[in-house]
Amino acid sequence: MSEHESASTNSGAVYDAHNHLQDARLAPRLKEILRQLDEVGLAYAVVNGTREEDWDEVMGVCAKGERLLPSVGLHPWFVKERSKLWKEKLTQLIDANNCGIGEIGLDRWIKDFDWDAQQEVFLWQLSLAAGRNLPVSIHCLEAWGKMLELLEASPRPKCGFLLHSYGGPAEMTPAFIKLGGYFSFSGYFAHDRKGRQRDVFNAIPLSNILIETDAPDMLPPSELQIYPLPKDGEEAQNNPANIKAVYEYFARTFGIPLSELKEQVEANFTRLFGSLLG
Repeated sequence: MSEHESASTNSGAVYDAHNHLQDARLAPRLKEILRQLDEVGLAYAVVNGTREEDWDEVMGVCAKGERLLPSVGLHPWFVKERSKLWKEKLTQLIDANNCGIGEIGLDRWIKDFDWDAQQEVFLWQLSLAAGRNLPVSIHCLEAWGKMLELLEASPRPKCGFLLHSYGGPAEMTPAFIKLGGYFSFSGYFAHDRKGRQRDVFNAIPLSNILIETDAPDMLPPSELQIYPLPKDGEEAQNNPANIKAVYEYFARTFGIPLSELKEQVEANFTRLFGSLLG
């Protein structure tokens, strides 16, 4: 039996739809983190690159384990830093490896953003994903109307797309679902101040929900930090091994049996990211 077959039949497995395991802040403890991911029953995790400088690092980290699935893209925060050859580099990397596209997206929250360039870069990468039917992981902040408009007007991968750590309004979710959207819930939404996001996820069909950590960022409340990491200076880091606690929190908060949640998320993950499973 292959690893994919054994993972897909393991109802106790957990799936992290979005993290940044290649991040330098995790590097000193990477070996320990990989062991902890085994302990919590990780089936697969999608490791997302955000800029040209970390794409090769994503590939290197994912080479350390078949359960780590690479996804690379140009994040809106780094659009201004792109080289003249970024399209060629990304295309070559995608074609030479079995990987998804993203983290890509739109962001009107960052300072001095180049709105036209963000849209151009996003649409080019979305087209690349659509042409190869690759799963795409999308970041969006303060641009939900434009995001929906662009997705409606553009080719999209048939397998669907992930709106990671979804922070948009509940009333827009049916339109995104119609286009092939999935929505990932982060442990960060367990903070008391994030009640609005929890209300949104309560309105999303379970068939379109995934679970993520966004590690080493989006640190959950202390009770969900089952594998705490030492602080990097004054900043605490989120361990991707906390994914198990995020599952447990989601099931408890929304009144779903944990076994049912795991089974459904596994099916959702396989529908979206199945082409990466080899």
